[in-house]
Amino acid sequence: MSVTDRPGVTGMVCAACGTQVPVEAGALVCPASSPDDRHHVLQFVDTVAPFRPVDDPNPFVAYRAYLAVDAYGAAVGLDDTRRLAVITGLDDAVARVAGTGFRRTPLARADELSAALGFAPSGGIWVKDETRNVAGSHKARHLFTEMVQLLMSEEAGTARWVPSARPRLAIASCGNAAIAASTLARAVDWPIDVFVPPSASDTVLRILESLGATVTVCPRRESDPAGDPCVFRFREAVAGGAVPFGVQGTENAWCRDGGRTIGWEITDELAHRIDRIFVQVGGGAFAACIGASLRSSGVHPMLHAVQAAGCAPLERAWRRAIATGGIDNVGARWDQCMWPWEDEPHSLADGILDDETYDWIGVVDAMAHTGGSPVVAAEAHIVEAHRLALEHTAINVSPTGTAGLAGVLAARDRIADEERVVVVFSGVQR
Repeated sequence: MSVTDRPGVTGMVCAACGTQVPVEAGALVCPASSPDDRHHVLQFVDTVAPFRPVDDPNPFVAYRAYLAVDAYGAAVGLDDTRRLAVITGLDDAVARVAGTGFRRTPLARADELSAALGFAPSGGIWVKDETRNVAGSHKARHLFTEMVQLLMSEEAGTARWVPSARPRLAIASCGNAAIAASTLARAVDWPIDVFVPPSASDTVLRILESLGATVTVCPRRESDPAGDPCVFRFREAVAGGAVPFGVQGTENAWCRDGGRTIGWEITDELAHRIDRIFVQVGGGAFAACIGASLRSSGVHPMLHAVQAAGCAPLERAWRRAIATGGIDNVGARWDQCMWPWEDEPHSLADGILDDETYDWIGVVDAMAHTGGSPVVAAEAHIVEAHRLALEHTAINVSPTGTAGLAGVLAARDRIADEERVVVVFSGVQR
């Protein structure tokens, strides 16, 4: 399909207040969002059908007709050649830093793992291996479209800065997202500030230093409200002029664009042969993107969002939504359903311990649409899933990256042996 006859993205709408924004505005957040009211998130209004991607190993080329950033580029006056050049040019630059550009990641039945879990030969576990992605996780997919949107703004002359005086990028992250963001920033020589918790590993800090990131460790202050102090320091940097460059849709809606390529790849390969998909959830953008891409391309496996028992605000929000009017149209009930986890978050899967599920509305909508539900994995399931993954696959994946499989273990007695289940392994064990 040519991008000139695309179905495409036609605009953006806030899932909380209903504010509509044209795609050419390049908005990062809902216009109604403010420092005192962060409960807004822009979602893309699009039509993917008919789903006919281009045959290209780069997902951002293969699915370009369906990406919001390409629609944005067209709307601000960039012709097809210039838009494609921004995407491929950035990919080439990333490859020079990371050793690889963006390519379709493997999706295959894990035969040994499926047998260990008692699945029939007709069913089993299919693993989407995002450890093969740039920077070792799915996070770079979200950030790629954020960077494309910034570069297209510069190319079209719509940026609020001149390219020779770029504002700093900013991200709050404990690991994979910070590494991915710093990799992309290094690729285009864009300065970046990374806000990390005191628990950030020495390995992560060394990698960030090697990529030229400026790191700020963020202990909790007595004056901080409930929530993540890294996010508070990040928001202070943005208020001071930095560009939000993270993976929370509440802070930069364009992160919800590139993440959809994972779901479209799954659609390409398995289509209607999937029964369920289990996705690990921290901030929620990953699961929201998977749900949006599968839904838009006409594939509807049950989506299960998996959190650890040591931090499960999404499952609580799901129950609260049911109690306050149902799981449809939950955006207007944000204050009633989603708030920071009160206890100190804890789990071996430390990459999904976000105090809040920032993109919870998109995840709830996807589960409601597919007949899915949240799953809370006990810590024993988190530990066992990681052991099984390392023992029965050849993927060097972290405990965070196998948290989706932990959800399968938690729900195994409700899954028929003949069902086809997809999990995403994301995050190299460093």
